[in-house]
Amino acid sequence: MGLTKQYLRYASAEVFGVIAGNKSNIVFLNTAGSQGKYCATGACEDVIVWDIRTGDKFFTLKGERHEVTKLAGSPDKQHLAVGYNDGKVCVFNLQNGEKTITFSGHKSAVTALQYDHQGLRLVSGGKDTDVIVWDIVNECGLYRMKGHKGAVTQAYFLKDRNILITSSKDTFVKFWDLDTQHCFKTLVEHRSEVYDFVLLRNDTRLVTGSADSELRVWDITYTDQLNLIECKKMGSVMRSGRDRLISMATDLQQTTLICHGNDRMLEVFKLPGENDLKKRLSKRLKKEKKKAGESIEESGINVELKLEDEISKVAAVKMAAKIASADIMHSSNSTVKVLTLFNNNTFGYCAIDINDQKNPASGIGVLSQHGHQSDVRTISFSSDNTALMTASAESVKVWNRASLQCIRTMPCDYALCSMFAPGDRHIILGTKSGKLQIFDIGSGSLLEEVDAHGGSLWSICMTPDKRGIVSGGGDKKVFFSLYFSKQLTLQHVRTLQMDEDVLCVKCSPDQRLLAVSLLDSTVKVFFMDTLKFFLSLYGHKLPVLCMDISADSTLLVSGSADRNVKIWGLDFGDCHKSIFAHDDSIMCLQFIAKTHMFFTGGKDRKIKQWDADNFEHITTLESHHAEVWCLSVSPSGNVLASGSHDKSLRLWQKTHEPLILQEEREMEREKEFEDSVGQGGEAVVPGETNKETGLAGKKSVETVKAAEKIMEAIELYKEEKYKWSIYRLECQQSRTKKQEPEPNPLMIAFNVSTPEKYVLMVIKKVKSSELEEALLVLPFQYVIGLLKLLEEFITNNWDIELMCRCLFFLLRVHHGQITACQELLPVVDRLRKITIEKLNSLRDCVGFNLTGLQFLQRDIEHSAETVFFMDATDRFKEKKKKKKKKAILTIKT
Repeated sequence: MGLTKQYLRYASAEVFGVIAGNKSNIVFLNTAGSQGKYCATGACEDVIVWDIRTGDKFFTLKGERHEVTKLAGSPDKQHLAVGYNDGKVCVFNLQNGEKTITFSGHKSAVTALQYDHQGLRLVSGGKDTDVIVWDIVNECGLYRMKGHKGAVTQAYFLKDRNILITSSKDTFVKFWDLDTQHCFKTLVEHRSEVYDFVLLRNDTRLVTGSADSELRVWDITYTDQLNLIECKKMGSVMRSGRDRLISMATDLQQTTLICHGNDRMLEVFKLPGENDLKKRLSKRLKKEKKKAGESIEESGINVELKLEDEISKVAAVKMAAKIASADIMHSSNSTVKVLTLFNNNTFGYCAIDINDQKNPASGIGVLSQHGHQSDVRTISFSSDNTALMTASAESVKVWNRASLQCIRTMPCDYALCSMFAPGDRHIILGTKSGKLQIFDIGSGSLLEEVDAHGGSLWSICMTPDKRGIVSGGGDKKVFFSLYFSKQLTLQHVRTLQMDEDVLCVKCSPDQRLLAVSLLDSTVKVFFMDTLKFFLSLYGHKLPVLCMDISADSTLLVSGSADRNVKIWGLDFGDCHKSIFAHDDSIMCLQFIAKTHMFFTGGKDRKIKQWDADNFEHITTLESHHAEVWCLSVSPSGNVLASGSHDKSLRLWQKTHEPLILQEEREMEREKEFEDSVGQGGEAVVPGETNKETGLAGKKSVETVKAAEKIMEAIELYKEEKYKWSIYRLECQQSRTKKQEPEPNPLMIAFNVSTPEKYVLMVIKKVKSSELEEALLVLPFQYVIGLLKLLEEFITNNWDIELMCRCLFFLLRVHHGQITACQELLPVVDRLRKITIEKLNSLRDCVGFNLTGLQFLQRDIEHSAETVFFMDATDRFKEKKKKKKKKAILTIKT
């Protein structure tokens, strides 16, 4: 057996360059005892908490694989709910940054997320048109509501009633009764998608925004019977923007309403309170009576408030870029703080005075220094691996590779290619306008600008002797330039005229050959010294976008828009291998130094590693959420850097972990299987005819594994019982005491004495959010054994609440089979009596304890003169009252 080649794994190291992704929203956070100082933004799969005052990262909530699509803060200010692109919802603790709960229910991206006013429930809506209500305390799903025909855009709980309001792109706004889980009212007056809504004036006003300039205002009236609601349109408030509404928000005190479209204008509306409206009404009544010239008693004039009085426009504030999301927080009597998330990887903040209509905005700032505002199109390492350079349409940045801090930011033209000059003190850029720009890193200034090409300058490379550069552009020319070491300047030496646009140029390390890829899908190879034609490499069906030559100058690898990678020999120009590498165009590739292994990056969001000797696919690096535009391997080969359309820059570190190809293929197959399990259809409950509601969870690999563990535990219980029955029978027959059978190793490992306790422990270890789906997967033969065990658990007072939950769910799902099974009828009858008794005793115990705690709370509050669980604002008011009382007492005395 021959020796197998050993590869080392590249592991994901750091993600940087992302300030705020525009696929999620931005929210204020009241954490670390401060208000309005911190905010949270989605950054690819992570959530970054920013300190607004200093502009620095406070901490990062780490995600897994999928992109963040929605954020929602809890009313207790201790938790943050995060919705992801794969339909999962995770709840993070803001005190320690740990993930506490994970809910898995949606089949596609989460588009709406909101807590109720007590923070005990969470509602999520997704692109799959479903609305799911989650129980935060029990960490499980309550129910799924299916009524919308389009992606859900917003969801809100009413304060005083168990009612949920949802909006969707199907043009409907629906009212759901959560006691019965059905939709009892639908607003059908909208003619286009409903993108957002807010509730005002103690949930008596509903403001909806759609694809036009009209904000529709609805009056909500409640009746005491059966949670009925009447919703009547009051009128409309017109926005100045003509495009569709993106989002709108109000502060908690409901003094201000902000909204915006897909432009730079943030529109601000004032919402007067009840006292202000009464004053305005009385003034208007006096004015009308004065005009009529009659006394107050004799005039029968009836004056009503208009919609413009309740929602009055203050101003439209022009922000720094197009707005993707906004959030608002009350600051003082007439001032609110506003956060705006922009489409260009930045966010802004300002204070707005709602009483100042001329200059309402003040303290405007933008956080932009931590990343590029447009896609990074080129990336390069310095020769000593200590610095990393990235360039985009507006700027070039130099990063410290160890700390990932931005050292320099220099404005530039639209950059397409880049390199460090020898000595790593200067940067040379090739731009879309055909210019070569030279920057001094120390001073951060532009030294020289050379008009090199008449079209876009697509590629530059350094000559092997490090004394010049070669550039190729859209003007069908290859320029050879010479630079001087004392003062870095470029001087044109010679030109190679081509028949087509030049897309990429590479020099062989042995200074012998020059490879030029052209728009006609061929690669031409010339001799460096004489520029005579040597080889023509043809075979690609679409233009070659990138290529590289190995360190020993024997191999050339080309990547094309036809999604193929071709490996060529530079001695005779023969194609060693053509590999279908990516599912979309290959945008970049590079050899690892001193090896025949190389990396490729494509528009399919993947980076792949290949072996050019064995033509093997080594591994796939999947972390980017959009097209990979560029990559660069460090001169040492230990670090890989990549840039993507998702605005993120990622580092991949070479580890000492060996990578075995067979195991890698097996892991890829397992991942495909897991994805296919997650994409399965919704679970079907036998006998269920209600198509409007369903189970909150969905089938996943975790639920299947949990069901398998429960089945294994039941099998172990049966085996142990059988062993003990055989032991007792043998003891009776021989009338002598024999050696007791040894317990199962799993029981010993988990330190349980009986098989019943082992089954109980396995059920308790199943996550609460996955329990129902796991029980649903169980075959009926295991349900019979589990019901008998549940009777024993409930009789022995073992986790009554959890066991009753399992029992009621199994009875609901397998009702028909259980009633038809003669073996289970006496078991169910005994359970009927036991569960009522045990639940009543549990309820009495909880009630007694709660009453005792309330008595202790009242006693402590009375003796210590303080109030438990008081907010900071209430505590401040209480202190003011005490100071006033003391002052009055001192004056009296």
